[in-house]
Amino acid sequence: MGPTTTSASTGLVRRPVNRWAVVAVLCVSLLIVNVDTTILNVALPTIVDKLHATSSQLQWIVDAYALALAGLVLVGGSLADRFGRKRFFVFGLAVFCAGSIGAAFSGSVHLLIACRAVMGAGAAAMMPSSLSIINEVFRDPAERARAIGAWAGTSGIGIAIGPIVGGLLLSHFWWGSVFLVNVPFVILGLVGATVLVPDSRNPVVQRPDPGGATLSIVGLALVLWSIIEAPVSGWGAASVLATGAAGLAVLGVFLLWERASSHPMLQLRFFADRRFSAAATGELLGLFGLLGALFVQTQFLQFDLGFSPLAAGVRILPIAAVLGVTAVLSPFVVRIVGARVAATTGLLAIAAGLWQTAAVASVTTSYGDVVPGMMLIGFGAGLLIPTMTNSLVGSVPRGDAGVGSATNGVALQVGGALGVAVVGSLLATRFQDHLRAALAGRGVPSEVLHAMLGSLGGALGVAHLVGGDSGRALAAASRSAFMSGVALSLDVAALVALCAAAVTFVRLPGGSTRAARAAPTDRVTSTDRALAAGVAADATVEAKPARAARTAARGATAREPSG
Repeated sequence: MGPTTTSASTGLVRRPVNRWAVVAVLCVSLLIVNVDTTILNVALPTIVDKLHATSSQLQWIVDAYALALAGLVLVGGSLADRFGRKRFFVFGLAVFCAGSIGAAFSGSVHLLIACRAVMGAGAAAMMPSSLSIINEVFRDPAERARAIGAWAGTSGIGIAIGPIVGGLLLSHFWWGSVFLVNVPFVILGLVGATVLVPDSRNPVVQRPDPGGATLSIVGLALVLWSIIEAPVSGWGAASVLATGAAGLAVLGVFLLWERASSHPMLQLRFFADRRFSAAATGELLGLFGLLGALFVQTQFLQFDLGFSPLAAGVRILPIAAVLGVTAVLSPFVVRIVGARVAATTGLLAIAAGLWQTAAVASVTTSYGDVVPGMMLIGFGAGLLIPTMTNSLVGSVPRGDAGVGSATNGVALQVGGALGVAVVGSLLATRFQDHLRAALAGRGVPSEVLHAMLGSLGGALGVAHLVGGDSGRALAAASRSAFMSGVALSLDVAALVALCAAAVTFVRLPGGSTRAARAAPTDRVTSTDRALAAGVAADATVEAKPARAARTAARGATAREPSG
């Protein structure tokens, strides 16, 4: 609780609030948003069976959510700063709820993809609003770091427990339940936000940037399309190369647009701060490996090892458990060793976990073989996400909290979307190449071959129909091709995480808190400057009524008649 004050960064009266109750409401709502990033993974084999989805369609079902979120989250942050963060948070919850209901009852792959995009749009309004509210409610840097750590830890835990929740639901209900489960949590979030969360806004925020939003969405969509469709059409196909080049060109135009705009959606000037740019890069590349690995592992556990959705979800638990514990402890680690060492260690752990899993990937791989890799990935993500989130958000002025928070969301979602797209496409390409080679000369009809190349689930379905020794041979060849793709895709993801670790170590400032205390007093961080500016601005606003009263009193005295 705190006294009633007026904030220059919000333009609204700040009444006493229970700050940690606010964090609880935001984290519960955010949990379901991040659960939806991965809850679908264990349902993918079921969707292959029920909706006859191909591998590329599975990637689109997953990535439509991330694409809409990443493309709109910057707009969401700007609009939240302008019209009220609490209002936009509530609006985002409502949109997310509508998309969830539509996805639950989708009767086709294309409708499911569209509803997933609606859910992503709702999440794009919620995520920057929630982090901005935390940034506004907590003025003490140490308390704010703990609150952001809880927020970021919730994000990571939601990503990690998604497969478990999905598996539990699929063991009792139909596949649409993985979306319908969102509804009661959204209702709780709406009630909690209405009662407990204060509203805030930046009265001097610039107007929205629809041109920038359109360019970013189109550019990302074209790039993702080229990556996801490459295994189907061929990496050297003219359509794939042309679409990928067009996407990169549009993203280039987006950067030029933002640079020239008087009201840019993405504040490129923030990237001049090494702390901001290094945190965004490290977070993006770290999530590339984390979500790419989850996309692969849930299919490996069900298709190759034959686990049910629930059993597969439970076996993802090592990632969730280690991530949750590490995320809680990460602020204390940062205080001791500093943000740079903590984040670099997290990325190295993710790379090591991916490499360990890739090294043991074969048709004889057991669940126990991949557990060490899972635990390393969970440890790395738990250390990385809170550290990078706090570094990024803490490096921007308080009045730009929505845009800074949104940039954090972009890094998370673009990294995850690219991870699913690239890792999934490498897996599909290697799978198809090896399976074609294994089936060469066997006279497999073209329509049967097409069904087998679409996904491992399709190949195993054909093998089951064939039966006998021939069916067992087809299943063995399919699993061998799939595991070869797993090894290749995770090796590439590990290399990306290793490069991110090198960039983070070189670029991210951040000694330990103990070292900072011993440093000269004239060394002021961007966070300190932003905090000081916010406090000074608040003091100025609070002083204005007193000055106005004194001026009015003097004027009244001057006008009084003498004698």
